[in-house]
Amino acid sequence: MHSNQKVDLKVNIIGPMGTGKTSLLNQYVHKWFRSDYRNTLGAHILSKTIQLESKTLKMQIWDTGGQERFRSLVSSFYKGSDGCLLVFDVTDMESFLGLETWRTDFMDKIQSPATNFPIIILGNKIDLEDRQVSQEFAVSWCQERKIPYFEVSAKDNINVDLAFETLAKEALVHYRECRECHLTESIKLTPLEDCHGSACC
Repeated sequence: MHSNQKVDLKVNIIGPMGTGKTSLLNQYVHKWFRSDYRNTLGAHILSKTIQLESKTLKMQIWDTGGQERFRSLVSSFYKGSDGCLLVFDVTDMESFLGLETWRTDFMDKIQSPATNFPIIILGNKIDLEDRQVSQEFAVSWCQERKIPYFEVSAKDNINVDLAFETLAKEALVHYRECRECHLTESIKLTPLEDCHGSACC
């Protein structure tokens, strides 16, 4: 891959309703925060271009709705993803307990051939005082599954850039792995001895 080549990456930001996914995305892309968001229906897409490892990366970030009744709809937006941010609210234990379901559903839908697909867990709203999920508990959960974890605040812009750009690095690796896989598959030739009867030309 040439150093000046532009790479398009698709990443998803997913998780239960009300965890602050849209706030995180707007903080990262636009550098502003609003507290009066309406729930995302379907998907909302924003793009941001960054420089990473002497390459220009255009990140297409899909913010998907977290309402249960739209789960089957939004999961159709997962295919072709190069990375995923899975968000919970540190003041809402239920949102944390649902992480495994969200992660499993995502992995089932993306149909990625690459191993170690890049997923990062974000514990949002650390600026609030009524915390229900301790940092130690969240870190332990993620370590057991070998998933990176960041504590973030969309409101105070804590670790937001770091989380997105860490995912971008991992997504770039995934992109390269998939590209190499496709190139390898495209040059494989079918041995003559594997052909039988009229199936061969």
